[in-house]
Amino acid sequence: MTIERHLSSLDHLIDPKEPLRWLAEDVTTSALGPLEGPLWWREENCLYFSDIRGARRLRWSEKKGVEVVATDTRMGNGLTRDLQGRLLACELAGRRVSRWEADGSHTVVAREFAGRRLNMPNDIVVKSDGSIWFTDPYTPMPFTHRTEFDQVFDGIYRLEGDLSGMSMVIRDIVHPNGLCFSPDEKILYANDFGRNTIRAYNVKADGSLDMSTDRLFCDMHNDARPGKPDGMKCDVEGNVYCGGSGGLWIMDPAGRHLGTIAHGQDKTTNLAFGGPDWKTLFFTTHTKLGCVRVKVPGVPVPRGPLG
Repeated sequence: MTIERHLSSLDHLIDPKEPLRWLAEDVTTSALGPLEGPLWWREENCLYFSDIRGARRLRWSEKKGVEVVATDTRMGNGLTRDLQGRLLACELAGRRVSRWEADGSHTVVAREFAGRRLNMPNDIVVKSDGSIWFTDPYTPMPFTHRTEFDQVFDGIYRLEGDLSGMSMVIRDIVHPNGLCFSPDEKILYANDFGRNTIRAYNVKADGSLDMSTDRLFCDMHNDARPGKPDGMKCDVEGNVYCGGSGGLWIMDPAGRHLGTIAHGQDKTTNLAFGGPDWKTLFFTTHTKLGCVRVKVPGVPVPRGPLG
């Protein structure tokens, strides 16, 4: 496991000699995984993550290691928290987005669009206005055993925080996967897994996207090693961290590839900043959970008001 420096400005974000640490190995119910959805839970000083095929939610802490905290998660995938601190989960097999309430019950917050069931919600992020944004790819995943869908396009959706309405904001990305906002929330980044690229869109003052600003943020074709853009997060300075070929890519706000955290696994499925100072970068692969320390903290989850 190594940290590959492509540009010297990487040193501001991470020490190229920083050691990588594996926290859990082979904790999935399938040898093929995948693990997904890492989410730091500040109040409990722990990390939640998903075992998709096993339909389980796992929790890691320094004191107890890995524990199973939920079963029958309907192939839960991406996880985040809303502004009230409640857990939000994308469910591949459930074909919905669910929210876990303080009393342990759950609420389905998104199940269909335009009268048709969602395909298989994948990853999710909450904006500071409370709106919930998630990806819903049309491209089949072999382990879901689903080849036909009600929605016949790859969609990215925006759901009002009070659940009063939902709109489709992007439909021309091939297999949308991870997504995140810049720290000031003026830019939305979205993975185009099918084209091995990351797209960027300006966000208008009313919270909608300015589609005329659709642009290529980073082309990730220039590395022949396994891996494509998957989970994605920003640090507080606007640098973008994303799974990619060879490991975990680090890009500056201009889209320049500063370096790669080359952890030696075939794929980085997702990542999350955490720890008391938000300077521990956790990441999942198909069968492993790892972490590495960075110098610039990530955007906290749930995030507070801007400014």
